[in-house]
Amino acid sequence: MAVEKGHRILMVSDFFYPNFGGVENHIYYLSQCLLKLGHKVVVMTHAYGNRSGVRYMTNGLKVYYVPWRPFLMQNTLPTFYGTLPVMRTILIRERISLVHGHQAFSTLCHEALMHSRTMGYKVVFTDHSLYGFADVGSIHMNKVLQFTLADVSQAICVSHTSKENTVLRSGLPPEKVFVIPNAVDTAMFKPAPERPSSNEIVIVVISRLVYRKGADLLVEVIPEVSRLYPNVRFIVGGDGPKRVRLEEMREKHSLQDRVEMLGAVPHARVRSILISGHIFLNSSLTEAFCIAILEAASCGLLTVSTRVGGVPEVLPDDMIVLAEPDPGDMVQAISKAISLLPTIDPQLMHNRMKKLYSWHDVARRTEIVYDRALRCSNQNLLDRLSRYLSCGALAGKIFCLVMIVDFLLWCLLQLWKPAGDIEEVPEYIPFHQDGEILQSFNADQNSA
Repeated sequence: MAVEKGHRILMVSDFFYPNFGGVENHIYYLSQCLLKLGHKVVVMTHAYGNRSGVRYMTNGLKVYYVPWRPFLMQNTLPTFYGTLPVMRTILIRERISLVHGHQAFSTLCHEALMHSRTMGYKVVFTDHSLYGFADVGSIHMNKVLQFTLADVSQAICVSHTSKENTVLRSGLPPEKVFVIPNAVDTAMFKPAPERPSSNEIVIVVISRLVYRKGADLLVEVIPEVSRLYPNVRFIVGGDGPKRVRLEEMREKHSLQDRVEMLGAVPHARVRSILISGHIFLNSSLTEAFCIAILEAASCGLLTVSTRVGGVPEVLPDDMIVLAEPDPGDMVQAISKAISLLPTIDPQLMHNRMKKLYSWHDVARRTEIVYDRALRCSNQNLLDRLSRYLSCGALAGKIFCLVMIVDFLLWCLLQLWKPAGDIEEVPEYIPFHQDGEILQSFNADQNSA
């Protein structure tokens, strides 16, 4: 079946399947819906273990696992120019018209956007996280983001709080930044046919057990809630460096029979864990959006969450109880949630989520951003360098030097291997049935 007329998009990020998380899910679901809208979508990420080269996922989603290995937290080692040859080859082979980078923490994303602008491609960036302004790591990341986004065509944030954060960190004009939230596949996250027994209240936590996700708060909250409510049991799914502290807490307070530690949970198992509970607990210290809250609400769970970042924007007030990131306030919020449980109808909550969030709606709104990006005027190198100079007295000059070297290397590549010598891929994709294309995500997760 020939590809319909539409955009030709290259999604780039260090974070993609077989790794699991909010960014990975966002790229996958958005790509699947864009394919259904008639666009061509290709994903570029780094190699994962023995997963290298070109792979195909559901509905002909093509993934380039370039032979770069993760260096830190699934990020590749910054090379500045090492990815330029392979990036150029992919762009020409796939006849890409627009590059879409994801996540400010992704090295591959930053390098891809830099090279794409050098080669004259329109670029869109989606920021999925919030960063501060005071610590050394955030100051460094904010400067990198300012460099990357100095010449970006359009940007997307997943919440209004995230937009404010990105504009302040990068210096982007607010009119260039659009808010498009995440979504949830409600067909995959359905409530249980019957609600779990009311004799026991189960609170579910599914999260990476790291400082940013508030694992230290859980260490203080779980014992206090267990003391106040003898009929409450906790299920904790996830792994990370803070898991040891939770294990120690469980031993110290003799809660082995009331706190179940599951370890790392495959995404295909998340629903089966959620529907065994009544309340979903999110203790994050910073969060741009939090897809996990959507998945829990779609399964009919009442959510208790810290009031941080973009979380207050995610759900209506009657579907979530918010608390300050303080153990005492969180215990009070859990107590309030327990008292509200008799009023919660899981199926009604699921039906509301179907109307509130849809990946197809996200794809259509993203499509509008692509249209705007492609209408942006092309600028020559000198005009683009003026943008980088505005990034700071010293940093601006360094950024200009980096881009001049990138431009010269690209010119050398043009001479060494002209675009006409790079074979373009055939314009065909596998046939797929109409209907719910997202149902097959489990099959992708369970494949080799």
